Amino acid sequence: MKTANQNVTATMLVNDALKKAEFFKDYNIFTSLYKDAALKKAAKIDERIKNGEPVGRLAGVPFAAKDNFLVKDTITTASAHILEPFEAPITSTVVEQLEKEGAILIGKVNLDAFAHGSSTENSYFGPTLNAYDKERVAGGSSGGSAVAVALDIVEFTTGSDTGGSIRQPASFNGVYGLKPTYGATSRYGVVSMASSLDVNGFFTKTPEDLDLLMSICAHRDEKDLTTLPDFYEESEAKPIKTVGIVKDFDNDAVDPEIRTALKAKCEELKKKGIDIVELDMPTLKYALAVYYIIQPAEVASNLSRYDGIRYGFRSENATNLDDLYGNTRNEGFMKENKRRIMIGNFVLSSGFYDAYFLKAAKARTLLIEEYKKAFEKCDVILAPVSPNPAFRLGEKVNDPVAMYMEDIMSVSINLAGIPGLAIPAGKTASGLPIGLQVLGPRRSDKTIIKFAEEIR
Repeated sequence: MKTANQNVTATMLVNDALKKAEFFKDYNIFTSLYKDAALKKAAKIDERIKNGEPVGRLAGVPFAAKDNFLVKDTITTASAHILEPFEAPITSTVVEQLEKEGAILIGKVNLDAFAHGSSTENSYFGPTLNAYDKERVAGGSSGGSAVAVALDIVEFTTGSDTGGSIRQPASFNGVYGLKPTYGATSRYGVVSMASSLDVNGFFTKTPEDLDLLMSICAHRDEKDLTTLPDFYEESEAKPIKTVGIVKDFDNDAVDPEIRTALKAKCEELKKKGIDIVELDMPTLKYALAVYYIIQPAEVASNLSRYDGIRYGFRSENATNLDDLYGNTRNEGFMKENKRRIMIGNFVLSSGFYDAYFLKAAKARTLLIEEYKKAFEKCDVILAPVSPNPAFRLGEKVNDPVAMYMEDIMSVSINLAGIPGLAIPAGKTASGLPIGLQVLGPRRSDKTIIKFAEEIR
């Protein structure tokens, strides 16, 4: 990672990033840029370096944050109309940790509104374009984060992953994307989607950069009681002797070129002396159904606070309180937001809670147990991230079931709370990136990152 020094100043690094952001503006990556504030911070870092004063491990490194990370006194929208304009009263813990080490935030990047989606087409600000093909999606929900790194605008970006929202866009754009163990990084100051599934992570160009970012951010946060005690820096990377391949993912629903890439990577691993074992994980076929019960239920709860009274947008078409609530939510939420709220309220409603939500919660426990058993047979699992490479803009946006199916290989990882790392694994015949994901047991984040270094 390029940090500022006596020869390359922070001001130079920030100016370069801002120029690239302007050059690639037709990709619709940024929802806001903080040019003046970023340059002011860069000047302070340059002055410290000039005076021989200590600077952080990320001194002068430009980065961008997904626009659901709050930054005090700036607008946070989560790419949703209903949050426009919302001036954040606090800064998220993750952004604070990065800035404390000298990283410089140059702006916020696009996402599916409230992180609901797999293509960034559900953004109020329009879709972000794929870094390799402007006629294809960037992936989602962290599409802007992935493309900003893929186009080399910034060294790294933050992202949030609830069911694949870091790993899938990383795969679609040929970069590394880490979804840490649930609770490894703080969620304080990040707009909630589904609280038992949300994890904040990063996009980078190398595994080594992920290691550095995790050493900075994977810490206990008293403001987020779901964070784990510090484990990342205290843990050691485990040597990988056996890699598991999920037999249930090797079927005709997966693009042939992705299956070929997986087999090719397995052959590489065999040559390195690593054993490959097939895993039979039959419960995984229920993961998508479980996810799209639990996640919408938590979405409905988390989005109930947006009523036109406390945050952002308020409808002007109301003569009483009921109309104010109803019209604000109708006008402010995107179609996909409404769909998930309706599903969530349905599965939580009287008469359906036991039939749907309770059963899904029990099935989630079975998934967790199935992963535990799998890791008794292997050190890590290697799997596709998505059944397809990046698809065309508009191809699935009007078919919610087809869009949900894009998550079939990624959601079980969030349900189980285990870490997953998307790694570049070649390209299709047409030049689109192919990504695979390395999965490990809970708290094995350092192991999967080091493994990614060894097999790239």
